[in-house]
Amino acid sequence: MTRITDTFQHLKSPAFIAFLVAGDPDLETSIQLAKHVIRAGVDILEIGMPFSDPVADGPTIQKANERALKSGMTPDILFDIVHELRKDTDIPIVLLTYYNIVFKRGIEKFYRHARDAGIDGILIVDMPYEESKDVVEIARTVGLNQIFLVSITTSTKRLKKIVSLASGFLYLISTTGVTGVRQELEHSVFELIHSVRKQSNLPLSIGFGISKPEHIKPLISEGANGVIVGSAIVHLIEQHLDNKKIMIDEVSRYISTMKKATGLLKDIKG
Repeated sequence: MTRITDTFQHLKSPAFIAFLVAGDPDLETSIQLAKHVIRAGVDILEIGMPFSDPVADGPTIQKANERALKSGMTPDILFDIVHELRKDTDIPIVLLTYYNIVFKRGIEKFYRHARDAGIDGILIVDMPYEESKDVVEIARTVGLNQIFLVSITTSTKRLKKIVSLASGFLYLISTTGVTGVRQELEHSVFELIHSVRKQSNLPLSIGFGISKPEHIKPLISEGANGVIVGSAIVHLIEQHLDNKKIMIDEVSRYISTMKKATGLLKDIKG
């Protein structure tokens, strides 16, 4: 059993998953942000490996990727960050990356390095299931969960294939398009939750556009097991680049507020 599976099985309320770009806005602040986010109550931490062409991300996270790359981030430094975090926490850590980064190092080598650093699962954003056979086999061999994206445009046939390969949890995309803060949820996300639940017993976590407590209740009420927040957190980082203390305080306060919103729904767990 992995940390991810164990967390979903034993949480008394839906999981709150926070996303940070490794190295944003700089190496030291990135580590401090991650530590404070964990202390503020996240159940799972998702860390993004900065990439020069993050096609799944909107402007907010694109700019975070640029800041992180300028700060000198590399896969090895990211693994060092995770290793540092592991000195203080045993919560699950998921790595979000792009296939070119994995392929350049070699799939098995990359996955073993990730596992040895303390990563529990990997999501390769631009890898379709048709090209994932080698990755899935290696993930199983080294003991990592392979996370897959499912969107509202995913067909039933395609969904069944994805479900057969995924482990840990399924990452459901709440909207069409790229990441970014949305004011309202699209109604289609509720249909997505229902359709995916018919095909899989894996935990369902919803991301893309989730930004405020009011978004959380309807998602959990319809059967989601977790919510993923990224752009709203990264936006707070961007707003306070000139004052790292305020940045960390504001991000921690926001995390606590969002986590509290999931805790109010402990009797609605899907």
